[in-house]
Amino acid sequence: MAKRCYYDMLGLSKGANGDEIKKAYRQKAKELHPDRNGSDPTSEAKFKEVNEAYDCLKDPQKKAAYDRFGHGAFEHGGGGFGRGGNGDFGAAFADVFEDLFGDFMGGRAAAGAGRTRASRGQDLRYNLSVSLEEAFEGIQKTINVPGSVTCKECEGTGAEGAVEPVTCPTCSGMGKVRASQGFFTVERTCPSCNGAGQMVKNPCQSCQGQGRVETRRALQVNIPAGVETGTRIRLAGEGEAGLRGGPSGDLYIFVTVNEHSIFLRDGKMLACQVPVGMATAALGGEIEVPTIDGGRSRVKVPAGSQTGRQMRLRGKGMPPLRHGNGAAGELGDMLIELVIETPVNLTARQKELLREFDEIKADNSPQSTGFFNKVRHFWDGMTGT
Repeated sequence: MAKRCYYDMLGLSKGANGDEIKKAYRQKAKELHPDRNGSDPTSEAKFKEVNEAYDCLKDPQKKAAYDRFGHGAFEHGGGGFGRGGNGDFGAAFADVFEDLFGDFMGGRAAAGAGRTRASRGQDLRYNLSVSLEEAFEGIQKTINVPGSVTCKECEGTGAEGAVEPVTCPTCSGMGKVRASQGFFTVERTCPSCNGAGQMVKNPCQSCQGQGRVETRRALQVNIPAGVETGTRIRLAGEGEAGLRGGPSGDLYIFVTVNEHSIFLRDGKMLACQVPVGMATAALGGEIEVPTIDGGRSRVKVPAGSQTGRQMRLRGKGMPPLRHGNGAAGELGDMLIELVIETPVNLTARQKELLREFDEIKADNSPQSTGFFNKVRHFWDGMTGT
């Protein structure tokens, strides 16, 4: 039985060019694939015939011989690919396999995905601690960041004299090589270029062909007023340098605001506990309290103030964190919490005066009076009286 014409198998005329042959092959291969024609027992044989035809016509030399001599060009050892009916089936099938099943085994779903000349540098993280005063004012800080920068000797190319890399001969720039394993073709990363698709003939001595060198950099960082613990500041392009001239990553600065010895913070609100002498709390008076801006404020203490009493100072708290070019908002408030202090290390005269005060019975301790009234009712209830 005479073999069918390869052009007829693919539905082409004899003068078809390479692109037309490839397009026709993919269409036929998807149409005749055994997985899509399980009920047709002849589909596998037809599928192999199409692959045999494509394997011949995609090669310019084989195509020229076939156009001149037909199937006789490959008889009696003249190429040998047609004798088994499969040709280089694994390589031919790989082209259509990617169309049928997408990205499976790293196929070429995105054009040129394996031709990576350069890669983006990694992002870096830097933890920065600031004081509460610095968070209030905003500040510019100098930080030393370890990382990598583009090699000046090779200008990031990784090659001596900044010579551009050459296409890897092993994978022809694809970054992957194929190996046939029976019916399937398996792709793996090219061992010669490690998937880059290019190679450096003479690596730069300064960076060992990486296109970047390790160093420490001093950077100026603007810390805006109002930052809080957890605030993240992004410095674009200040991360690790890219590999072989690739773009640099970003630097992310994570801010921690240290605890303060005087003030407690809750967003824009500040709180401060202030000890007050017993006499001042009883008679009333004025106390001086610190503010976060380094100033002082005088606060009136009402007569008879107790521990825990709070007073508010408007606009003496923290500023809001500004976003972008937004205008600064109003400052928060500061809460003053009084702590009535019992005097210690009394002199004999002070003790005498306190005893005299205590002997003068008067109903001027409402909290004590109310508490002990409740206690008496409690005891009476327990004894049934």
